Amino acid sequence: MRSASPLAPAELRGNRLWMRNYAISLRSWHNRKKLLREGGYAMKQEKAYYHLPGSFEFYELYRVFLPLYRTHRDWFYDWCEIGSLYGAPADCLWGGGRTGCSRHTAREVLALAQEYGISARLTFSNSRLREEHLTDPKCNALCAQFAQGSVQNGVIVHSDLLVDYLQEHYPELYLVSST
Repeated sequence: MRSASPLAPAELRGNRLWMRNYAISLRSWHNRKKLLREGGYAMKQEKAYYHLPGSFEFYELYRVFLPLYRTHRDWFYDWCEIGSLYGAPADCLWGGGRTGCSRHTAREVLALAQEYGISARLTFSNSRLREEHLTDPKCNALCAQFAQGSVQNGVIVHSDLLVDYLQEHYPELYLVSST
C-alpha cells in the first residue's frame, strides 16, 4: 500500500517497501516534469476533469474559488481542469428529495458557471418519477434556463422516463447517467 502523501501514515513508517515505492514514484514524477520542461519528448498530455458538486449549496465557495482558478493557473496542475459544476435547487421534484440551504437562484449559479466557461449540470436523480411529474413547472423552467447558455449544459439523470422527456423537449442539454 502506497500513500501519495510525503508523510507516511503511522503504520507505514519504517516500511522499506513503502519508502522504496515512494522514492521511485517521486523520482519518476520529477524526471517526467524535467523532460516535459526541456522538451525531451512529445507526450500527449491527458487531462483529468473534475466535476464539482453542490453548485447551489457551495455557490459562495465557487464564487471565490473560480476567480483564483482562472487568474492563478500556476497554483494548479496543468493536467487538471474543471469539467462541470453540478447540483439541484432544494424542493425540486425531479431532484429526488434533495434538500438544500442555498439562497442563490439557478440564474446566479448558471451565470457563474458561464462566466468561467464551465458546464453546469442539473442533478435530477429521482428514481420514482411518473408521467404526471414531467409537467412540473419549476423543473421545466430550470431546464429551459440551462438549455440557453454560451457553454453547453447538461442534466445528470436516473429515470428512463425523464431521459426520453428531456431528449424530446430539451435537446440542447447533454445527459449524464446517474446510477
